[in-house]
Order: sequence, then structure tokens, then C-alpha cells
Amino acid sequence: MAEIQPDSILEELKVNVGVIGATGLVGSTMISLLEERRFPVGMLRAFASENSVGIHIDWQDEDVVIERADNADYSGLDIVFFSAGQTVSKNLVPVVTDAGAVVIDNSSEWRKDPNVPLVVSEVNPGDLSYRPLGIIANPNCTTMIAMPVLKPLHVEAGLEALTVTTFQAVSGAGSKGIYELAEQTKEQTLPIVFPEQIAYNVIPQRGNKIGRDTDEEMKLIFETRKILHLGELTVSVTCVSVPIFTGHSLSIEAKFRDEISPARAEELLTVAEGVELSDIPTPKKAVGGNKSLVGRIRQSNVYGKRGLSLFIAGDNLRKGAALNAVQIAEIIQKEIS
Repeated sequence: MAEIQPDSILEELKVNVGVIGATGLVGSTMISLLEERRFPVGMLRAFASENSVGIHIDWQDEDVVIERADNADYSGLDIVFFSAGQTVSKNLVPVVTDAGAVVIDNSSEWRKDPNVPLVVSEVNPGDLSYRPLGIIANPNCTTMIAMPVLKPLHVEAGLEALTVTTFQAVSGAGSKGIYELAEQTKEQTLPIVFPEQIAYNVIPQRGNKIGRDTDEEMKLIFETRKILHLGELTVSVTCVSVPIFTGHSLSIEAKFRDEISPARAEELLTVAEGVELSDIPTPKKAVGGNKSLVGRIRQSNVYGKRGLSLFIAGDNLRKGAALNAVQIAEIIQKEIS
């Protein structure tokens, strides 16, 4: 029979948590997942911009009031989630780590720093052991959705090259993206968030232009290499915005060092953590779930027996962002305890 721990010991196992960007789509999803997954929160504090100060959010049996992020005292917090954009992370992450907390950052600000691990909990949790700055970076949502699928295939056959087309929901651009699509389905309005009308359309440009590529495309290239420890991996990406509210998808053509069949790939992915096989994986099926759906697995017509064609879908707010952050926190919590 397991030994029953006294209340005082159980209290010591709890973690004081902060969420910066708590009123945003990903931040609010993080808070929901902390409760859903019964993360051992001792105290929850929620932070946002000045416009949101004073808003009340429900947290279990407590009423948590939003605090202003840029002038808060962060002492006493153990883990702080950031989901408020690159500029906020750049300015506030060092303040929070100096106060003693471990930061899990959802922005792109720290992903390229060699002293900051870029982690997918099911793929490279060992990288968490080296975090000299006290910062852990969460990958971009499309990268995150793809990694649990690609890692076991790489371990089996040695990944050499990827050609990827993404199909990204408007919620990846935040609440403003959702609003723009919703308004354009009612009446013709000028695009603001996206470079062209998004309603009833697809836009083969996601993110800011960097030469002939976009920053969204460059994120997937760099992050895939860093997470899989494949610095020379050849990756070609086109990121596309599509008129759906939630759920990102990727069409992938993968080349491997060794031969791998669709049947063997399915065997590997059936038991892969964070992955679910689906005959027809769609964003609609993925929304609200915690796994990357993968299907349409075929032998590549380009690379032959050393290649696979496949399609992946995932909830970009949960699987692509908030869930991974909370899963990282679960690993850190065990260390703290």
C-alpha cells in the first residue's frame, strides 16, 4: 500500500505558476489545460497588458485578477508561461528569471539562442537538462504538430530532406485573425491581418517576407533542425493561410537515408507518443484533441522506397502551443519537487 503523505508534504509539491498573456488565445488555453491535467498549482497569477488589468478569471474555486505584466513583482513564482509575443518576451523574460522562476516561452524570441533548449516534450525532453538561462522555448505551432510524427520515422530510417506545405488556420494570428475571417464572411472588408482577403480564399504567404521566403517558413526550417539535432537537414517550406478558425495541417514529402515502407511507418506511428493514425486527418478532427493526426501515408513518387508522403493535422492552440508548454512544466515540476 502506498504511503499516505501528510498535507504539509503535499503542499511542498505544489508549484506557484504565472501566465503572461493570460487573456490571449494560447494563454487562456494554457490556464484551461493546467486545470484539465490537474497540474499541482499552489498559486496562480495571471498577467496581461494594461488594457486587461482588473479582469477576473475563474480558476478552480478562486477568483484570479489580471495583473499588469510590465511592472509586476514576480518573486515567489516557480514557473512562468509567456504567451504575449516576441517584444514582451524580450523585455520581461530576463526580469522573471532574475526573480527565480523557470520561463517557458511561446514566442520566437529565444528559440535561436544556443543556451535555450527548444523542446517538444515527446521528442527531445533530454534537452531540458541544459538551460543555463532558466528559459525553455516552445516551438512554432506548425513545427510542434509535425515533430512527434517525424521523430520516430527519423530514428527508424534517418531523415535527410523535407518538402512541406502548411495549411494554417487564422487563429495562429491571434484573435485579430479570427475576427478578420469572421467579418469577411459577412461582408467584403479590406484585409488587415492577412495580405489578401482570407475568407473564401487561400493565401500562399504566411508571415513577414524575408527575401523570397517568410519568417514563418524560416521558423519551421530552423526549428526542425534544432529539435531533431539535424543541423544539415534539407528543408523546403511554403506556408499557406486557409479560411478556417482553428487547426493547422502539413503536407510532407520526406526523404530518408534508408528504405521505409508505409506499412512500417504506420507500425511506428501507432505507438508514437502524441500521435494518432487517421485515414483522413483533418483540422476539424484534430481540434480539441491532444495529438497530431497523421494519415494518407504513401510511398513517395519522388524518392521511391526511401521516401514517404504523408499528411498531418493538429490543434494549433492546444497541441501546437499550450499543451506542449504545460507538458514541459510537468517535467520541470518533478525536478522542483
